[in-house]
Amino acid sequence: MATVLYDDGNHRCLSFGDLVTGEGIQSNQFLVIHGEHEALIDPGGDLTFTALSMEISKHIRLQDLDYLVASHQDPDIIASLSSWLSRTNATVVCSRLWSRFVPHLIPGYLGSQVGSRCLALPDGGGDIPMGDAVLKAVPAHFLHSVGNFQFYDPVSRILFSGDMGASVADDPAGSPFVEDFAAHIPHMEGFHRRYMVSRKVTRLWANMVRHMNVDMLVPQHGPAFRGREMIGQFLDWISNLECGIDLMTQENYRMPS
Repeated sequence: MATVLYDDGNHRCLSFGDLVTGEGIQSNQFLVIHGEHEALIDPGGDLTFTALSMEISKHIRLQDLDYLVASHQDPDIIASLSSWLSRTNATVVCSRLWSRFVPHLIPGYLGSQVGSRCLALPDGGGDIPMGDAVLKAVPAHFLHSVGNFQFYDPVSRILFSGDMGASVADDPAGSPFVEDFAAHIPHMEGFHRRYMVSRKVTRLWANMVRHMNVDMLVPQHGPAFRGREMIGQFLDWISNLECGIDLMTQENYRMPS
């Protein structure tokens, strides 16, 4: 079932999770509905397509979906693209750095549709129109993809943060929100140390977010950060975490014996 992140009667943000069976990592998918316009953020791979399409069909007609929005190119983000393109008329939104790679995700007979159905984002991001509202594509490059975006909803003041803030817990069906930040750190630390490129970049990102009006920071894996205090704790933590190339030495670049 969907978790309702925001609902004012005309504008809704829904989260879907715990849809993966088998060995695949659990991931969250998000549906933003504004009036008669809809955007599906990070729709996932084939492991989630059937269950997710059935769930969102309870809220919208699949054929009416306006956008398939992808923060980056990982399989758990967008590998189900061909299924969505063949069943909806949605436009794909992604970084222009990898928009030319999108045809590799779909069968040849759909290849001719990609160009006319792709909104390729410049590095600076931009607005994704949804009637009299917008989703804002926010630069998050190298966190962890070279062409990475997050998506900010000014109505709900939710930042859909992709892999930033992601966690892997033993209990995927736990609370949808982080309740104890210190206790949550062990579920995030290993992932962020390996997948985020450097402390320089995480600090630049955190500085940007501190100047945004964010009430909820919602990652693609694990629970969300709700409230300015909890979000502030995460921003302080990630700003001081050595990660990625900060941790590399010559020992990491040696021929195997």
